[in-house]
Amino acid sequence: MSELGDFLKARRAAITPEEVGLPPIGNPRRVKGLRREEVAQLAALSVDHYTRLEQGRVTATSENVLAGLARALRLTADEHTYARTLARSRPARRSPAAARVAGPVQDLLDALTHTPALVLGRRTDILAWNSAAAALFVDFAALRPGHRNLVRLLFLEPRMRALYTDWPAVAAEAVASLRMDAVHATGDARLAELVGELSLRDDDFRRWWGGHAVRAAGSGRKHLRHPVVGAIALDWQAMRLGAAPDQTLVTYTAPAGGPDHDALRILTSWSTDPTRLDG
Repeated sequence: MSELGDFLKARRAAITPEEVGLPPIGNPRRVKGLRREEVAQLAALSVDHYTRLEQGRVTATSENVLAGLARALRLTADEHTYARTLARSRPARRSPAAARVAGPVQDLLDALTHTPALVLGRRTDILAWNSAAAALFVDFAALRPGHRNLVRLLFLEPRMRALYTDWPAVAAEAVASLRMDAVHATGDARLAELVGELSLRDDDFRRWWGGHAVRAAGSGRKHLRHPVVGAIALDWQAMRLGAAPDQTLVTYTAPAGGPDHDALRILTSWSTDPTRLDG
């Protein structure tokens, strides 16, 4: 089985015949979701070709085939992009060296005294942060470098789990975003280690990762229950750094003049000393 085959199988299982205008033939049906022959019919493919594609026995997939599968499986724009990337990706031969954040980027983080900000690398590794982010989340400097990973903290750090009022939705979205980013790191040993650890230690992660949901999230709102300032809602934005395309700047803000903005100012006024990543 291939990553693309696993993804197609998961999407096939998530769709009922009624959703795509097919009669519910067979009572009870012996498979969850659509049958392979039904997907092949909807995508205008032979059953043999679709079967070989799902089993990972097809090495090249055309744009037309992928477009047909996207229609048949009702893929979102993110899911279609994910499938296209999987179809042309090649396994990485080795994990990349540890990423470093440029000095001017850290200077920018430190200048945002009342705006929590992080720089995330591949696999949602936390590469840099400012004091406001440490006040909002956890003291990242006190964590082992290998544990500075946003998805890992969401699942294995009790303080992070307790911080979000809607933790299941936040965590499921983070898993979908991780899978979307992971398509560019096929064969990455460090990613495999992260997924393996979380799959063993958390049932929710294992279920969500196995569901193959994907999402390219760029902004949104987080609802938090902070131990210092109580309930607070923050808007977040994710921006790729032009000079380092594998790095993403994430900021957390609140509309000026509102209670969330006031709470954020109180929280971030605790510390004005920048927190830097050692080494």
